[in-house]
Amino acid sequence: MALNEAVIDIVAIGRLAKALAFIAGASHPTTIALQRAAESQAESDIKRARLLFLQLKPGVRQAAFAMMED
Repeated sequence: MALNEAVIDIVAIGRLAKALAFIAGASHPTTIALQRAAESQAESDIKRARLLFLQLKPGVRQAAFAMMED
């Protein structure tokens, strides 16, 4: 593995999807993309979920991460 490759934690993606489902709703496109990425583990699904997650408002992202810490 090259040094610039990120290690993807599928369990963390699943936990992030659950947190975002609570915050934004289960039908939110980002929640659905995160759930799909956690289930399929396909690189394309992970990239799409990451892109959508980064497009969320910073407060929503921070809230999702905070829920994961608990």
